[in-house]
Amino acid sequence: MNIFSSIVLGAIQGVAEFLPISSSGHLSLFQHFFGLANPEETLFFDVLLHLGTLIAVFIYYWRDIVELIQEFFRLVGCVVSKKKREQVGRLSPSGRMILMIIVATLPLFVILPIKDKVESLYGNTIFIGIALLVTGFLLFWSDRMGRGRKTARSATMLDALLVGVGQAIAVVPGLSRSGTSISVGLMRGFRRTFAVRFSFLMSIPAVLGANILSIVDAVQTGIEVSEIPVYIVGTIVAAVAGYFAIRMVNNLAGRGKFGAFAYYCWGVGAAAVITSLIIPMA
Repeated sequence: MNIFSSIVLGAIQGVAEFLPISSSGHLSLFQHFFGLANPEETLFFDVLLHLGTLIAVFIYYWRDIVELIQEFFRLVGCVVSKKKREQVGRLSPSGRMILMIIVATLPLFVILPIKDKVESLYGNTIFIGIALLVTGFLLFWSDRMGRGRKTARSATMLDALLVGVGQAIAVVPGLSRSGTSISVGLMRGFRRTFAVRFSFLMSIPAVLGANILSIVDAVQTGIEVSEIPVYIVGTIVAAVAGYFAIRMVNNLAGRGKFGAFAYYCWGVGAAAVITSLIIPMA
């Protein structure tokens, strides 16, 4: 791993994590076809890249996160209070958002038993190409959805659960987590800006949990201490690129402009499948 590879992979992770084009799919394709890094030797680096994009979420949504943390402790107080029922019955939008994020995270636990099988798909460029084609259809369809009105005040826990199911399915490489969860939110009648906000906020426990599991695997695999300065550069690039990618997605979502990403995913997906058939995987 060198500085150039670190910067390129950091930029790919930061941009593709939030733009609806699948960061895992792009990282795998770049590593496979361009030899920027060996995935088996850079597990710890992948963990740091996701940490970088998580930092971007914290920076962009810091006001929401502070408000959610404050509301969380208020809800804990309600649970031990004698006025529990009355308080829960008057949940604020922030309180409802916390419950929605918890509910949306539950489907990820179903994926844990098949975690190894999902990770084995990262080297299958044909599968990733097909998944990118599917992502393109999701984005093309979401652009044509009617404008919903649901926000944290009116969305139901069933809505949150179904969006969470979309997020869980999108753990496979090539399916965009943000694209899938936003599309399911739009299908459930979410306001476009709320669909984006909910998608990114609910990614926090998902990414934190995935990072904890990956750190354990990385420590067991071994960490190349001499590479840490290079890894840090990639992490910073991922955080900066991710921040601006979040801004872009928020601007585009309000105008229903995901169609261009659909064509992009179709192009990259088709190229990945065709190239993989011409140049067999090692």
